[in-house]
Amino acid sequence: MPNEQLRRMDAFTFPSYSIDLATGEALFDYALTGPDGEQRFTEVITLPLPADPPSDETVATLGRVLELLHVIAGVSYYKAAAPRRLVLPAPLGTAAAELVAAVYTRGLAEYAYRNQLPHVLQLRPEVPAGEVTPPRVYDDSDRRPLSAVGGGKDSIVTLEALRRAGFEPVPFSVNPNHVIVSVNEASGLPALAARRRLDPVLFDLNAAGARNGHIPVTAINSLVAVATAVLHGLGPVVMSNERSASDPNLVWNGHEINHQWSKGVEAEGLLRAALAEHAGLTEPYFSLLRSLSELHIARLFATIDRYDAVVTSCNAAFKLRDASERWCRDCPKCRFVFLAMAPFMPRERVVRIFGGDLLADPAQIPGYRELLGVDGHKPFECVGEVEESVVALGLLAEQDQWRDAPVVRALVQAVPDSAWSTAASSDVFTPGGPNHVPPAYHKALDALT
Repeated sequence: MPNEQLRRMDAFTFPSYSIDLATGEALFDYALTGPDGEQRFTEVITLPLPADPPSDETVATLGRVLELLHVIAGVSYYKAAAPRRLVLPAPLGTAAAELVAAVYTRGLAEYAYRNQLPHVLQLRPEVPAGEVTPPRVYDDSDRRPLSAVGGGKDSIVTLEALRRAGFEPVPFSVNPNHVIVSVNEASGLPALAARRRLDPVLFDLNAAGARNGHIPVTAINSLVAVATAVLHGLGPVVMSNERSASDPNLVWNGHEINHQWSKGVEAEGLLRAALAEHAGLTEPYFSLLRSLSELHIARLFATIDRYDAVVTSCNAAFKLRDASERWCRDCPKCRFVFLAMAPFMPRERVVRIFGGDLLADPAQIPGYRELLGVDGHKPFECVGEVEESVVALGLLAEQDQWRDAPVVRALVQAVPDSAWSTAASSDVFTPGGPNHVPPAYHKALDALT
């Protein structure tokens, strides 16, 4: 479909979804409609199958989770045209409708900002009238947790905390790459994985100039994880999102723009409420690390060395031709994680993990100035707060092994006095802020701290 026809689309709809319990394959259909016709899409999500056929109760609860996933996963296709109408397929309760509205507005805020589409931030889903049948209560609170693994330091800390506290976690990922597979192998724990296949038509449209940009993918993958947990008779999905994920990058037209919105505490609360209301789950989903700063998590990771040869938090590395390269060593994520880990490890260890010394490379200085708030706003990446970067730099400046590194010397001089004062009065190592960690799981963090 030509790009100009896409721009005239005025509605996004959700024609149908289905699941084949013999294969675990779920099909989710979507449509952009307008005066020139419609553009259809079908996404395929394949859930791992359990050893035994699911009970009727499990199938019913799974269906309610998939109803939410159908609507939330549509955000990938909505953005191709960003029409002003979002027409939902069935009645929803208040909590579920609030989740959908938030995902398509606050979850697409960076997309709206970059594409200059302020109407996206005002989008209100059209919910069909009708009664919503209450779900059966599905008590999963005391079952083994499904622990989401992304291959980085955060999910490794969560996995080890759960294991050491005796929770017997099951590692989980969507479309696991070689890094995630290696982390799972290093853990020694049997893992589950789901597959998500976007409709190839979307890539063709993007190549032809369709609107594109960042989406709240964590919201989608979280629901895929919950669906997998239900199908396998497991307990809550445990994420590894820290408190700085709730910190916005900037404010535009009176709206906070947060690259990590779907990792933030607001999104977590909305998803929990929607799953309780729509699917009856008593303890569906939470982040174990929510009360911790990125710097605190890096300090915890430094106490674990079994993953040094496989860990990576670099998104760009997944696209490198050489599969043995785990860090690109030239992106905001690499810079921040190196900065966060360095104060808590011997220099030789962190350099070995990254395959290079970022703080010895003066070419990294401009990127670090952004992380430290000296130039511009916090990058649109999953990085910690400016204050955390300043604290980490201050710790490095006090250590013999780092204080003379070219990048450290340059940055210490660049950070203004006001930033040093703010960092000095903060305590990034004190847990705090809102979280949804169940009381039974508090001991998991105690196992590491």
